[in-house]
Amino acid sequence: MVTQLGFGQPMGGVAQTAFIVPNLQAAIHHWVANMGTGPFFVLPNLLSPGQTYRGSESTADVTLAMGFAGHMMIELIQPLDENPSVYRETIEKRGYGYHHMGIACDDVEAASADYQTRGYHEAYRAAVPTGGEVIYLDNGTGADIGFIELLPVTPGMNETFTRFWEASRNWDGNDPARPFM
Repeated sequence: MVTQLGFGQPMGGVAQTAFIVPNLQAAIHHWVANMGTGPFFVLPNLLSPGQTYRGSESTADVTLAMGFAGHMMIELIQPLDENPSVYRETIEKRGYGYHHMGIACDDVEAASADYQTRGYHEAYRAAVPTGGEVIYLDNGTGADIGFIELLPVTPGMNETFTRFWEASRNWDGNDPARPFM
């Protein structure tokens, strides 16, 4: 069993901090110029079949970018439409900014069941290109103070995110926005 991810975060611990942004390219520039974070790896669309929002089919699409600040992954998410989503819900409640923390899980379903015994419920679910499905959890305060995202630690996830982290080590600032895959 993996106890630490290839990019240095512990299994079962916070591996990612995510923010909703109005303009992905401007946000990447801000994080690179002002926080020294990057490079960022851009996924142009995350609209996948079978995603759900609050128990119903979701057709919301986003573009996102992931980069590292030390061992912490920073995810920037730009909604591409006005369709109902955990992202629109947050924007309507309090605007752009902090959205969720991602927890690295070897069994997302078991972790979700455990959180549900503590009063959380599933707000969003979607397949991801690194394998498995992410689940966003809400205990009634998600849009107010942030959601919890359960990240499936698959070999593809660990390999991809470790590659992103390795690119950040001794990064010279060139090529700040790169393809995800």
